[in-house]
Amino acid sequence: MTTSEPVRPAAPRAREVQASVLAAFQLVEDAHYFGSHRHPRRYHARLMAERAVADRKLARDLRAS
Repeated sequence: MTTSEPVRPAAPRAREVQASVLAAFQLVEDAHYFGSHRHPRRYHARLMAERAVADRKLARDLRAS
């Protein structure tokens, strides 16, 4: 092996892939919810609260697995 070859990980990391997918999904959600259309501040607050609950549930499920 030469220094120009990348080091390969010993095993694939499924959790990192899952986190990347979650981050991409959240970016799409943000673009959808906070696009050019306008909604009342309460609407955005409710969406953020719902997303926080979903994030906490996912974190709890990941810790449990």
